[in-house]
Amino acid sequence: MEGLSINYIDSTNEDVVVTYTPSSLVSSYSYVIVKDNVYGEPTYIATNTPVNITLNQTGTYRIEITNVGYNGITSNIVSGEYKIDKEVPIINIGEKTYQITSKEGFDVMSGITATDNIDGDLTSAITTNKDTLDFSSEGIKKIQYRVSDKAGNTAYELVYVTVKKDNTDIIKLGQFGIILVFLFGIIFLIKYIRSIKLEKRFSKYTINSSKNKSISLFDNLYNQYKDFLGKISRVIGKLDIVKKSAKRYDKYIEAFEIDESNINFISKKIVVGFLYVMFAIVVKLIQGVLAKPFEMLIPFLLGYITLDIIYMYKYIRYKKKIENDMLEAITVMNNAFKAGMSITQAVNLVVKELDGPISKEFKKIGMEISLGLDMETAFRRFSNRINLSEAIYLTASISVLNKTGGNIIKVFNSIEKTIFNRKKLENEFKALTSSSKLIMYVLMIVPIAFVVFISLINKDYFKVLFNNPLGIALLFIILIIYITYIVVVRKVMKVRGIK
Repeated sequence: MEGLSINYIDSTNEDVVVTYTPSSLVSSYSYVIVKDNVYGEPTYIATNTPVNITLNQTGTYRIEITNVGYNGITSNIVSGEYKIDKEVPIINIGEKTYQITSKEGFDVMSGITATDNIDGDLTSAITTNKDTLDFSSEGIKKIQYRVSDKAGNTAYELVYVTVKKDNTDIIKLGQFGIILVFLFGIIFLIKYIRSIKLEKRFSKYTINSSKNKSISLFDNLYNQYKDFLGKISRVIGKLDIVKKSAKRYDKYIEAFEIDESNINFISKKIVVGFLYVMFAIVVKLIQGVLAKPFEMLIPFLLGYITLDIIYMYKYIRYKKKIENDMLEAITVMNNAFKAGMSITQAVNLVVKELDGPISKEFKKIGMEISLGLDMETAFRRFSNRINLSEAIYLTASISVLNKTGGNIIKVFNSIEKTIFNRKKLENEFKALTSSSKLIMYVLMIVPIAFVVFISLINKDYFKVLFNNPLGIALLFIILIIYITYIVVVRKVMKVRGIK
């Protein structure tokens, strides 16, 4: 059969093999493949044999053939178009995950389009499995999108829709309750302020009874709060683990002279933790979201450690103040010894001349001595309470002098000089390392500031790290490196014997 085996193809996604068989009158011929109106290089066939022409790439083709007869006359043959389409259509779906409530409903075709390189817009040809999905029930719904072009190329996309229970009514009720509590609080405060003003206006015309045992509103609330703490302490105080944990708060009770048991510290931490949880619930309700139980764990833990941070900070400042005043206290004691006073008198002189934490600690020493404790025990208890090297030097010196005797003025001169030189060296060290410490703090803050800054610009930037097992592993490694860096730098910056 003479001519082209295939003369026209509308659209296909398979390779096309066109066979040209010349007639018996043709001595030679050439053919050119024209792809998308671009001519290729001609191919010459010097005989009368058939040729197979393979078209295997996406595009619109035609074949132009020039025949040369035995008599030298030429003739042209132009094929029809061969449309080959091997590219799949593109389904534009935007987000691949959605979260809705059971009452919202979901339009599966909202914002969904499909395009093809040959057929153009194929949005109307998209098919889905929407008839098999129920968006009124909770769960994860998988929407399947499918579209095919004329050539038979098929594209698939998946969208996951998480349907959650509709908590709108509960959220609105909670928000309404917050508003009511706020309004009642304002009304109560206004009435309370007005009653105080009236009481002040009429107080000059009235005589208070000596038997009047009434207390103010806030005193009453505070007493109820203390009773509530006492109930919690009685319950948790029966647990051995709570008793062991509460012992570490004894140093705060002694330092700040707090009139309560160490178990009450644990009770306060629990109360503050629940206050943080209540605050988080209120914030969630204001945002229109119902808080999940596991989301309340972090606020409770933050509230639970808040008092630890506050008291630790106060205790560090307390010790720092004592450390700074220790040299002055020893100087006062040394001057007292030079004036012929005893150790007890020197302790009382420190209480009289100085103020702040150091005066309170020396007052405790004086009280313990007056109550019958020997000098060595009283100073040892002082040393254990504040745990400072200066206090250890002072206690050791008092103990040696008390047991063996000696020139107390000379000993205290030595202690005073040693602590003065140590303080001087410490200040020089701080001056020399201040710039390095500043750089260390900046390098510690920069990674955190960078993460916060990027998160403010694009809140989804770091989401991949939390949604991927590899990302979680990388976060863990980064955290270890960051902590290691902080520990190593602090070790390098620390000089033994100074701090």
